[in-house]
Amino acid sequence: MTIKLTVNGTPVSLDADPQMPLLWALREQLQLTGTKFGCGMALCGACTVHLDGQPVRSCQTPIEAAAGKKITTIEGVGATPAGKAVQYAWLKIDVPQCGYCQSGQIMSASALLAGNRKPTDTDIDNAMSGNICRCGTYNQIRAAIHDASAQLNKGGRA
Repeated sequence: MTIKLTVNGTPVSLDADPQMPLLWALREQLQLTGTKFGCGMALCGACTVHLDGQPVRSCQTPIEAAAGKKITTIEGVGATPAGKAVQYAWLKIDVPQCGYCQSGQIMSASALLAGNRKPTDTDIDNAMSGNICRCGTYNQIRAAIHDASAQLNKGGRA
């Protein structure tokens, strides 16, 4: 079956089973490998992408559920003001250690800041609660989100 998607602003058509997880369509068919496979059960957040601006776990989202919606991956999130600010803050604060979970972390943080430019620590905890970092960079993640928030509220990134 042909499924029409819009990924990072580009329309694409995939011949695939409508129940195929979006993660595998992105990674295997579209070669967008920044979105990572973690647990396969939507528990760790490594596979987070945006579907119409909302963070979703692509390992459990069938491609038919994404048809007609705007999909943003880590490869495209930097084109948004919140995504650009978060990516810059991640580098500035030196968040990643192993880096495996970071694309999912960035996607969740970007979605948070797109809807709430002045999040509290509680807002951050709630938005990031589904993202696991085995290296324990949670303090750096929070600091980077606050930094990105400050940059967005100044109207710039630096």
